[in-house]
Amino acid sequence: MIPVQGYEGARVAVLGLGRSGLATAAALKAGGAEPVLWDDSPEARAKAEAAGYTCTDLTRQGAFDGIAALITSPGIPHLYPRPNPVIAAAMAAGVPVDNDIGLFFRSWATAGWDDFDVTPRTVCITGSNGKSTTTALIHHILTHAGRPTQMAGNIGRGVLDIDPPEDGEVVVLELSSYQTDLARALTPDIAVFTNLSPDHMDRHSGMGGYFAAKRRLFAEGAPDRAVIGIDEPEGVYLANQMAMGREDDRVIRVSSAKKLGDYGWSVFARKGFLAEWRKGRQVASIDLRAVKALPGAHNHQNACAAYAACRSLGLAPKLIEEAFHSFGGLPHRSQTIAEKRGVRYVNDSKATNVDSAAKALEAFTNIRWIVGGMGKEGGVSALKPLLGTVKKTYFIGHSGRDFALELAPLDHEICETMERAVARAAEEAEPGDTVLLAPAAASFDQYPNFEKRGEHFTALAQALPD
Repeated sequence: MIPVQGYEGARVAVLGLGRSGLATAAALKAGGAEPVLWDDSPEARAKAEAAGYTCTDLTRQGAFDGIAALITSPGIPHLYPRPNPVIAAAMAAGVPVDNDIGLFFRSWATAGWDDFDVTPRTVCITGSNGKSTTTALIHHILTHAGRPTQMAGNIGRGVLDIDPPEDGEVVVLELSSYQTDLARALTPDIAVFTNLSPDHMDRHSGMGGYFAAKRRLFAEGAPDRAVIGIDEPEGVYLANQMAMGREDDRVIRVSSAKKLGDYGWSVFARKGFLAEWRKGRQVASIDLRAVKALPGAHNHQNACAAYAACRSLGLAPKLIEEAFHSFGGLPHRSQTIAEKRGVRYVNDSKATNVDSAAKALEAFTNIRWIVGGMGKEGGVSALKPLLGTVKKTYFIGHSGRDFALELAPLDHEICETMERAVARAAEEAEPGDTVLLAPAAASFDQYPNFEKRGEHFTALAQALPD
């Protein structure tokens, strides 16, 4: 646990009592503050009380009298589409509003660091797609290299729930736009921006607000090194804002779409090969085609970003390459979960929208595609140009028949259930085919979340005869 500094003897309100909220309460208490807890959910309040906390209704008049700060969970709106009433009341009362990320950055450095030989560092990753894979890959590379490291944030543990860092440790944090938007302290040593595509538009009141939330990680903290994907205009703009000139190697530009040889420092992937360039010449190259856990251009972009971050930490290219090959990937993200009779089965249940499904379709050939679920606004017709490598489609879920009409005249079968889709794909698949679950839809029609959907697909595929 990271005890929160700066609130000794103060009453600090905590709104939202999920994983991060309860960890925040414990960290505040460990730092000498008095946490004042509230959640709109009776079930969440009961869980907090069972853990030994007392809940106080923050919706009542005068609830913020004597409160030094309000710490809110990232999922609770503080501005758009409208502020949560408790947050609005805190702001009206002049009470500073923060989140656990802000508390982490103001609290994790201690006087004991003076005795360390190597100061602990943070690597923070944000972006629309790939940030979880990039975060996990950086953590894996550091572990492989024998460097002390912890991973937290939007993946794994809450940031205040990690252990106090030891000498030379690297803490790797995945940060969502919800987390970067509100944090009052953001001071990463290395900040990584993967890419940007439309998401959470209601929460940020449009694309500009969404990008502004991501950009705070760079603008507020002035990281020592910035790793920035420049395959979208926003990344090009951000890199330009951060760099003092073309040769400024404090900014490492990353791409999986084009060669980047004319900057102070760049890392890019072309035709399956990662290349590192510094000051106009190539200094390293890695063949990514044989790295099973990182298929496709989108994962090559993740590999480039992770490579750049780890090079910034002083790791050698050969060591990073070794770690690439031992990386197992993340569950439900282009994850090879079985190979049966020469047929590969890939679980990309996390592909819940058209953009992520497109990346999965581009990563494989000879595809037997399982798609469908609870469709999202806009449908799936944008995927039609990517269907050249799809041999047949197996539609499932609530929107399966609608998807079939949108993607006609593609060879297809209406299966409705995952059981039938996997069985039919397995019956028809030939050696060299890939059975790909990339639903391009939410899971809530048949499953509580995308994880359960992916787990069901995995169980069915692994149960097939060898």
